[in-house]
Amino acid sequence: MAEKFGATSTTDDVLAGVDLRGKRILVTGVSAGLGVETARALAARGAHVIGTARDLDKAQQALSEARREAATAGGSIEVVTLDLASLASVRACADKLVSEGKPLDIIIANAGVMATPFGKTTDGFETQFGTNHLGHFVFVNRLASLLSSGGRVVMLSSSGHRYGNVDLDDPGFEHTEYDPFVAYGRSKTANILFAAAFDQRHRARGVRAAAVHPGGIQTELARHMDEAQMAGLIERVNSQLAADGHPPFKFKTVPQGAATSVWTAVVASAEEVGGRYCENCHVSNVVADDVVITPVSEGVRGYALDAARAEALWRKSEAMVGESF
Repeated sequence: MAEKFGATSTTDDVLAGVDLRGKRILVTGVSAGLGVETARALAARGAHVIGTARDLDKAQQALSEARREAATAGGSIEVVTLDLASLASVRACADKLVSEGKPLDIIIANAGVMATPFGKTTDGFETQFGTNHLGHFVFVNRLASLLSSGGRVVMLSSSGHRYGNVDLDDPGFEHTEYDPFVAYGRSKTANILFAAAFDQRHRARGVRAAAVHPGGIQTELARHMDEAQMAGLIERVNSQLAADGHPPFKFKTVPQGAATSVWTAVVASAEEVGGRYCENCHVSNVVADDVVITPVSEGVRGYALDAARAEALWRKSEAMVGESF
């Protein structure tokens, strides 16, 4: 591509000159942080954005300024109720959108939780796997018929996928000790594997899927970590970076964090990103599972893009939710 973007690029940098009038884009999790900025940036280029949120009042308030900006560009934002931790809510929201019959050009699966205490969703799944993966697995699959040729799905994953591969034998930590970050890592690996499997199933009809890592951003996602935990994590990261001769870690701004989502969704070519993992506004290289890398260095672990593992997770997910796609 003619324009080169990177870690410090913002949504406005990436979307400069892009006209999204006539596009219908769905973004999950638009009540705070990356979701609000993603919706704002797309609607400000003329797109009609359908945002989802558990708390509609919170989302409406968070999007008030974005709506005013969108109106001047011919874009708009509507919000619908979706609780990814309840399959009844997921199915009701998806069914309503399907019944309306309006096509979607892009789905950005942005919503998620991180490092939660052990808990279960309404349907009895471990909170992070159930919310981050299974909720989106059912939601996106039920909406697949609305995506026509040229459509795209973007799954927000994380470099946290390096904390763990999916455990298909014990996804709910029933037989292993629960670790909040291992559970987070498994769910983020699942997001990548789902994108790869969805891309494989739909690419023949011109619909592609990819996973993205937004980078380290200070948002509500970290609300389950106290200040001491966050400080300890940053200290460990900086210690490792210093040992490797790198400068200290710096958080991205929210517009920088959302840039890779919109770059993958509407700027990069489908062939470039389809079935891949992207970060810092480019496609990442696969890093072997036994290679030691810093927590903030680039690269996707090979297990997260393993085709056989992606298919196995798909079948396991269907069995868990009691629905085939």
